[in-house]
Amino acid sequence: MEQEILRIEHLDFEYPDTSVLRDVNFTLRKGDFLGIIGANGAGKSTLIKIILKILPFSSGSISLFGEELSKFRDNYKIGYVSQKANSFNSGFPATVKEVVMANLYSKKGLFRRYTKEDTEKLRAALKKVGMEEYENHLIGRLSGGQQQRIFIARALISEPELLLMDEPTVGVDAKSVKQIMDIICELNAQGMTIIMTNHDTPGLVRVSNKLLIFCEHGNGEFVNRSNLTMQQINDIFAGRREHHHA
Repeated sequence: MEQEILRIEHLDFEYPDTSVLRDVNFTLRKGDFLGIIGANGAGKSTLIKIILKILPFSSGSISLFGEELSKFRDNYKIGYVSQKANSFNSGFPATVKEVVMANLYSKKGLFRRYTKEDTEKLRAALKKVGMEEYENHLIGRLSGGQQQRIFIARALISEPELLLMDEPTVGVDAKSVKQIMDIICELNAQGMTIIMTNHDTPGLVRVSNKLLIFCEHGNGEFVNRSNLTMQQINDIFAGRREHHHA
């Protein structure tokens, strides 16, 4: 049995005016690829922010790598890629190297010098996303798809075991979407555990081995892709499990 990476039991979360997540339960093991499906406002991003300790949850329990979330301190084991490509400031005067290396600060402290090993990690991370030739380019001069590959490299430089991705292909062109999805699938094939939300539901269903389907009232239905029924598939693609709220 592969190592348990994440366990969530009876998780609830509510904003002052609305319940977003209700009794969410699932377990992920090393190498799983969890696709989270549901409309805007269904709780997908909220769940990722809870796992990252950005939002507090109302009740239930979460453990990461066998440790209760509140006591978990090995943050380098978790990588996070958000919807940055859409909103990045193109005038930001930083190089690709600086942006990716900045994710080592948490381990090194702000004014430590980079070592040869750090530079090797940088190059390995850039190679994984096919951007090794762009080390000294200004991040703001890159296309949205290239920038997003750099943000994936930034998440990878700390050599995480769990990668959380919140709609990583939003706002990039079709060619870049394919490149990014290929990178993510290759990371998963090498044993990295991945949690991902994506507006392209069919594409996410194809690459995931487990699915968390948010329907009405934030109840998450957890299924192995191999056990998906035709009814569930039809409901997902027809949007019947989606809902919107203000």
